[in-house]
Amino acid sequence: MATITTVAPPSADALLGLYKRAPIELVRGEGVELFDADGRAYLDFASGIAVNALGYADDGLREAMHAAVDGLIHVSNLFRTAPGEQLASRLVELSFADKVFFCNSGAEANEGAFKFARKWARSTVGAAKTDIVALRGSFHGRLFASLAATDRPAYRAPFRPLAGGVSIVERDIEDLAIVLDAETVAAVILEPVQGEGGVRVLDHGFIRELRALTRERKVALIFDEIQCGMGRTGTLFAYEQIGVEPDMLTLAKPIAGGLPMGAVLLNGQIASTMKAGEHGTTFGGGPFVASVALHVLERIADPAFLAHVKSTGKLIGEGIRDIGERTGKVRAIRGTGFIWGLDVGEAAGDVVARAREAGLLLLTAGDYTLRILPPLVASREDIARGLAILEQVI
Repeated sequence: MATITTVAPPSADALLGLYKRAPIELVRGEGVELFDADGRAYLDFASGIAVNALGYADDGLREAMHAAVDGLIHVSNLFRTAPGEQLASRLVELSFADKVFFCNSGAEANEGAFKFARKWARSTVGAAKTDIVALRGSFHGRLFASLAATDRPAYRAPFRPLAGGVSIVERDIEDLAIVLDAETVAAVILEPVQGEGGVRVLDHGFIRELRALTRERKVALIFDEIQCGMGRTGTLFAYEQIGVEPDMLTLAKPIAGGLPMGAVLLNGQIASTMKAGEHGTTFGGGPFVASVALHVLERIADPAFLAHVKSTGKLIGEGIRDIGERTGKVRAIRGTGFIWGLDVGEAAGDVVARAREAGLLLLTAGDYTLRILPPLVASREDIARGLAILEQVI
């Protein structure tokens, strides 16, 4: 006789209180909308913090997940499985990279990239070449080394001492020229678009100068495209629009359609210095998640899909500028593609709360900055509807 298990009603009491959750319970999604337990719809301009690029209840994504369930779920990285190898090969084909390492999150990807950079630098220059440099306004994660590279004092202070040998420098090429000692600095990490730091699109000329400086001084250049990569700027990778290639690139968020995955893309020089056993992961690149990620990658890499993001992204920027002109309540606008930030003259959290009441989900990127990250499948009509609500609430 089957045992009937009584399921307790949902309660947040048992969860460690690390998040200020909105006072709604989300239960399902369709297209670019989410629905709460009371059946109310919300137009999603947050995408699970840039994760849900294909929106909700996507037929292709569902089919990929169902097909993956029929295969292996997990066997560890002690054995070969085809999905991870296929995904890595495709990422290599589509990028600058020669090798790929899979993990489970963006913070893990950045931690791995720091290790790879140090191993390469010590192997090629000397034992003193270990320092990691990040930029003002950066966000690279909340583990010990990635937190040390994150420019959020309030996040850092309770957990000091953080990992040593990591510093934060102004977004200024002259300052960096002073700091990037060829004998001691292993790597510089930057986000081409700083998401958590206010949606700041780094000047492409500055990045090109930094690329030249890092090459001259044998410093690895790491691009953190965890939030701005995988199509969000209108190209598969943000670096494609800059005219330079990094030595390593980190990915996560949308890569596996909401399943946990991170990745480090490496050039051959750095990859050749890493040996078996020097880094690892239990779950990274497992067959189930990698199968789904391959589907997501092929969808986003489609030129027609990217053209949609680029053209519709321009409409987002133009619409926000129009809102600013009509209302006089937008102090600054920054962004590209499907990642935008706007500075307002009041607490951004208050605007987010009003938007939620009006049926629109937004994010913040600082005390006075709203962040807009719609699913990449959002139509022009979806964008127009969301911007109308945004104008209403600001």
